[in-house]
Amino acid sequence: MSKAGQSLKWVHQCNDLRSFKQIHAHLLTSALVANDLVVTKAAIFLGKHVTDVDYPCNFLKQFDWSLSSFPCNLLISGYVSGHSPWLGILIYRWTVRNGFVPDVYTIPAVLKSCAKFSGTGEVKQFHPLTVKTGLWCDNYVQNTLVHVYSISGDIVCAGKVFDDMLVRDVVSWTGLISGYVKAGLFNEAIGLFLRMDVEPNVATFVSILGACGKLGCLNLGRGIHGLGLKCLYVKELVVCNAVLDMYMRCESVTDARQMFDEIPEKDIISWTSMISGLVQRQCPRESLDLFCQMLVSGFEPDGVLLTCVLSACASLGLLDYGRWVHEYIDSHVIKWDVHIGTALVDMYAKCGYIDMAQRIFSGMPSRNIRTWNAYIACCHSGLVSEGLKYFNEMSSPLYDLSPWLEHYGCMVDLLCRAGQVGEAVELIKTMPMPPDVQIIGALLSACNTYGNVGFTHEMLKSLQNFEFQDSGIYVLFSNLYATNKKWADVRSVRRLMKQKGISKEPGSSLIRVDGKSHEFLVGDNSHPQIEDIHSVDDPAETTDATGS
Repeated sequence: MSKAGQSLKWVHQCNDLRSFKQIHAHLLTSALVANDLVVTKAAIFLGKHVTDVDYPCNFLKQFDWSLSSFPCNLLISGYVSGHSPWLGILIYRWTVRNGFVPDVYTIPAVLKSCAKFSGTGEVKQFHPLTVKTGLWCDNYVQNTLVHVYSISGDIVCAGKVFDDMLVRDVVSWTGLISGYVKAGLFNEAIGLFLRMDVEPNVATFVSILGACGKLGCLNLGRGIHGLGLKCLYVKELVVCNAVLDMYMRCESVTDARQMFDEIPEKDIISWTSMISGLVQRQCPRESLDLFCQMLVSGFEPDGVLLTCVLSACASLGLLDYGRWVHEYIDSHVIKWDVHIGTALVDMYAKCGYIDMAQRIFSGMPSRNIRTWNAYIACCHSGLVSEGLKYFNEMSSPLYDLSPWLEHYGCMVDLLCRAGQVGEAVELIKTMPMPPDVQIIGALLSACNTYGNVGFTHEMLKSLQNFEFQDSGIYVLFSNLYATNKKWADVRSVRRLMKQKGISKEPGSSLIRVDGKSHEFLVGDNSHPQIEDIHSVDDPAETTDATGS
């Protein structure tokens, strides 16, 4: 092995500054300190392991900056990719004071150092320097300015730089588009994309598909998907995942599933996007089936995915499945966060295992508003006083959290289940927002149980303004009136359902066998094993089949 090769190996394997100083001494005596490859390795080491400027500056003193800016630029870039990007700026300032003249590679490295710690003020200080030194005309410098302003959140300055550019390439356009997306300016991102006069790249597709998903622009998303197919970028996994996520956000589960099935080599992002999307689209059974397929495929879930799986378990009331996920989290030492804790509280509470929900809630070091929302679901065990206590604590000076519609819904449900319909009505009157279909449903269910119909006429009139198409609300109204023999009101409800084109949803039941979910609807004979099911269900047929 040559001396240079041996030195490269030493620097690559070095993990502490003391050892590096010994290697540095060897480099000086062997004249290898000027070797480009050695300098590259040394700059990477310094960027990762040295947190002051003295030693790096002494290291730079050994180079003739009039011959090459490479060592200085490389060292600054090393700090950009490391954990101390501000040291890159300090080193730059030291070198300039000592006669260093920056070039088109120096300024971008310094600007990226600023952006790494969101130093918008520093970016604005270095921006005029690009004009003063004549480096502004370089396209690489201009693109870097657009990029760093965008990721720093200063979209106005990014737009000004973009508008002043005489020549714009795909990096220029993508830099500003991604900046708009990051800032939540999705319409502006789409408008800019439609103005592009160059072919988009992978990063462009990922950004604009994200904007389409956020806005729910399904038709535009499909068009961009088609453009990606034409440009062959949909072969890239990152673009496939972006397309999949876009379809899920646009609530097109069929398109998302087709995209998922077409991905030849899926990664954990592909599985997570599909499974979490199914949970969000109210398809918990399908999400759990897909989760089982993922485990069989050899992928190990992370905390994000397990949080989604717990939500599916909560929706279906699958306590054993949820317990298995809990055990998996603990056995695989997956780091707990507020999201996993909240999902566990929600799952145990909705499955009726209140003691465990309380235990997890009490042991959580931090909670957010969704944690409180999940915990107030203690209505499933009728803990009225405790539910009210936690509901009131939310808005106390200690937590200062404003209840959301979901929190009011939990409390109305809690009071109604306990028969305190009057208290539920009073709580609804204090709400700063109108009640939703779940709150009205809980109230009507309580009325059916306890016979309180004194206020339902007014509520019926309010249905005219509802945007919901939930047949259950109307059925509850109809049953309530029928129970009290108010047949004219029953006909009025039925007539209203017909006017709105609403039909009653058929009843259903769910069972899981061998890890797969099976749903049965009233009057539905489409199950592939329907004959076997009927033969077991019917004693006469069972007798005939067995011959006994």
